[in-house]
Amino acid sequence: MPAAIETERLTKQFRSLWSGREVRAVDGISLQINPGVAFGLLGPNGSGKTTFVKLLLSVVRPTSGAARLFGRECQESAARLKTGYLPENHRFPTYHTGLGMLDFYAALSGMPAPERRKRAAELLEATGLANWADVRIGKYSKGMLQRLGLAQALMHRPALLILDEPTDGVDPVGRREIRQVLAALRQQGVTIFLNSHLLSEVELFCDEVAIISRGRVALAGKLAQLMAGSGYRVSAAGVPGAVSERLRQSALSVAVLDGVVDFRFADREGANRAIDLLRQSGSEIESVRHEQSTLEDVFVRAVQESTQEPRL
Repeated sequence: MPAAIETERLTKQFRSLWSGREVRAVDGISLQINPGVAFGLLGPNGSGKTTFVKLLLSVVRPTSGAARLFGRECQESAARLKTGYLPENHRFPTYHTGLGMLDFYAALSGMPAPERRKRAAELLEATGLANWADVRIGKYSKGMLQRLGLAQALMHRPALLILDEPTDGVDPVGRREIRQVLAALRQQGVTIFLNSHLLSEVELFCDEVAIISRGRVALAGKLAQLMAGSGYRVSAAGVPGAVSERLRQSALSVAVLDGVVDFRFADREGANRAIDLLRQSGSEIESVRHEQSTLEDVFVRAVQESTQEPRL
């Protein structure tokens, strides 16, 4: 089965209207996203995330390189038939009701009328908007509009769902409801591509991520591996001075608070050696903790390292 999204050295170059200089918004990005994966695209403002999404949707054409959806070039209209898209800023006609809007856009895609009505009712229920189905969109809050936009993107049962800041302006309850809808879609095998600056949402939901900076991939991989443990902490009380000094030589850091010494080690072996030595000395071990990086730690480190590298 072909990849849901595949790019090969995808590049988009613009000419600045002010300076006349060429600017590479997307600079040779190569990614492969398999079907059924929940994938998060991360990056600071101006990193090229939005341009990358526009290239996938063929809103803009690449300067060089290739982008394919399920094995078809993105420029082919057939490649986008299996794709649902929720932009960050959408504008629906405010005179429509929620139900009427879903019916209207589904009709544009060629969906038969009986199927449209049934599907619209299902999605309004799933997104928590069933009680607002016959209310004009002009009375919807921003969060409600975002959930309605998600419903619209799902009307034709896409195999790939591209979401640009899907929980922007949505309250915590609404964000949880959207995650539940997306989790159900993932179980059905739908590929979900999430472009977001909310690291907590990506950390809760995504299987894989790519962090881009200055138009290039700074880091990519499975989220669990990228956030893998960064060390071990061993805390103990009653540690003899000689033992503390000996462990200080191999520990990454040592801190003392209220008589408890906190040793941090780079790996499991170092922590185990420290535990053995502490037990032999009669020290009381308070805790042993495996530290794990947060997605924020991974993100900041990747972006900082990428900005230190010269751009060729």
